[in-house]
Formats: sequence, structure tokens, C-alpha cells
Amino acid sequence: MSLAARARRLAAPVARPLRRAAVGLRTREWRPHSRLFLEQEAAEWVLAYEARQLERTARALGAEIGPAGWARGVTRQSVFHLSQFTLLLHDFERRGNNLGFAYFHGRPGTPGMPEFDACFAALRRRHAEIDRVQVTNRAMEELVHGTGIAAEKVHRIPIGIDVRAFALRDEERHASARRELDLPGAAFVVGSFQKDGVGWGEGLEPKLIKGPDVLLAAIERLRERVPELWLVLTGPSRGYVQAGLERLGVPYRHLLLPDVDAVARVYEAIDLCLVASRDEGGPRAVLEAMATGVPLVTTRVGQAADIVVDGENGWVVEAEDVEAIVDSVARVVDASPAELASLRASGRATAEANSYDALRPRWRALLDGFVSLGEDAG
Repeated sequence: MSLAARARRLAAPVARPLRRAAVGLRTREWRPHSRLFLEQEAAEWVLAYEARQLERTARALGAEIGPAGWARGVTRQSVFHLSQFTLLLHDFERRGNNLGFAYFHGRPGTPGMPEFDACFAALRRRHAEIDRVQVTNRAMEELVHGTGIAAEKVHRIPIGIDVRAFALRDEERHASARRELDLPGAAFVVGSFQKDGVGWGEGLEPKLIKGPDVLLAAIERLRERVPELWLVLTGPSRGYVQAGLERLGVPYRHLLLPDVDAVARVYEAIDLCLVASRDEGGPRAVLEAMATGVPLVTTRVGQAADIVVDGENGWVVEAEDVEAIVDSVARVVDASPAELASLRASGRATAEANSYDALRPRWRALLDGFVSLGEDAG
């Protein structure tokens, strides 16, 4: 630990109460629940992206957004956490605030994920102190209801998509993206977008909930059936999959992208998006693939279970069913242009129905009574 970091840790017990007192003085004249504060984990750039989208939606609905970093010092306001972990893993104080959070995933009893058990237990104990919970899929909605929380506090709102940023690709953009990423024109390129290694380093230890072992098992079988098979991996901590691909002799590109918007260009280069996870809240890749017109093969997880219709807007298989994954990918490889065109049209329609703008009425229902909304909000 650096000297500066050590100094910050030593100063924290004094600095936090002082910072809270300063925020309290500056906000004590505010009307109760007149500001919405959004809290997130600093390291999670995907959640940072979702926070920006929620801020945009809330402003459009007439909510006033409180300054970043003030949430832990305010009283009698409205605080929404982009993940249950930033609230339920701590001995939080309500302080007259309305409290809400997103509960994307986290089924208790998941091996190697004790934080899932801790969050579920905390919500069972303290659900009366929680005012709103966003869940992204039906399975998590049922799980959260099992804590005893009042049903009217729980709102099912999928992780949305910006259909302008993730535009439907055409052949010209497909070819130019291939050249940019130095991918062979004749290759069949599978995209994998899940962070599936533990931690934020190399990721040599697999995060099994994301299914990196399932992904590699499917690729091992596919290399015999799909000529010129390539993979594109994005994001940090992909070392386990990279090592597996090198062992299998399957070529790949690994891309560290600056932000979520940059991911859209990668979709323009690939032939198929593959999700092999055992559990998810979304994942985002489902709607990203549909929006850009990329065929999707996914396990039945998260909101994929709710919105993917097998053979219509994508292909969905049971978690850990390697053979079903391989067969579904082979169906994409062998599909006619007409079949793929129909799939793209259905996928794009699904993405538009779940765009951030289309989901605005659901967010209005969640925010109404949680934070003050302007009368002229759209």
C-alpha cells in the first residue's frame, strides 16, 4: 500500500463524519425527497454507464439529481444504489432517506459467492426499511418477493439498450469493422463479452457463475464443426479463457475497450454473440446483439430467459448444456440469408421494445412516490 493510500485510510474515520456534517449543512433546507442520489461501485464502468442512463431517464421524468458523492451525507432525500451490494453488505443507516437499489442477480446458495447469501439475508431482515427494488427479470422478481418485501416495492425493469449507439449494422460496416480488428474476412467470428475471471487482474481464476469453462467446452467441440473459427473477447480478467483458447489452438482477439459505447463497433465485426453463463442479471450482451443484428446464442439466464424466443430472435439453451450450445451455433452457421434476415428483424424489434426510452414508463412507476417528479415530466 502506498504512503498516500495509508494516509487516506488513517484519516477516513475522521474525514467521513466531517464530510457528512458538511453535506448536512448544505442540504438541510432542501425539501424532503426532492433530490435523487445515485450510488455505484467505483470500479464498475458498466454500472457507471447504467447510472448515466438512469440519470438521463430520471431527469426526463422531472427528478432533480443530487451531486455525486453526497449520498452518504444526506438526510430525508432519495438514494438509489445501482447494485444491492453497495447497500446490503453494509450496516446502513436510513437517516430519513428513501432507499432503493437494483438487484440484478445473486441467488443465495451459489458456490463461491457468499455475498449473495449475505445480501439475501439482509433484505429478509430489513426489507421494511427499503422503498424500491429494481429487478431485471422474472426469476429475480420471484426471489426478491421471497424475502417478504411488499410486492408494490418491487419493479421489474430490464437492463435497457441505447438503440442509437447500437445501430443495426450493414454489410459495409461489417467488412470495415473486420479490417479494423484484423480479422480474416472468411472467418466465423464468435464474440464473448462477459467478464469471466475473478478480480480485476489477469483473470486466470475462472468466475464459474459466468460459465468460462462451459464456453471453452463448447469452443472445443465447435472447432471441429466450424471452419476458420475465431473468437473476440472484450473486457478485463479474461485470462482463463485466453489460456484455454491457446491450449485449443483457436485464434482470438482480446480487446480492452474504453467504455460501453465502444463495444458497439465490436458487434459489427462478429458473426455470433455467445453467452454461456450460469447466472446473470442481464446480460447486456443479449440486447446489444439483438440491436446490432448479430445472431445470439445464450443460456437461459437473467432477462435472456424472458425476452429470447428460441429460433425467432435468438437461440436459448439450458445452462451448462454444451451440446445444445454447439448445435445452436451450428444452426447459425448453416442458416440461409433469409433465415438470418428474419432473425435480425425480430431481434431489432425486441431491442427497440426494451430501449431506455421505451422503458421510461416503468421507471416512472418506480420513481413515483420515491422522489419528487416534475409535473411536466415526459
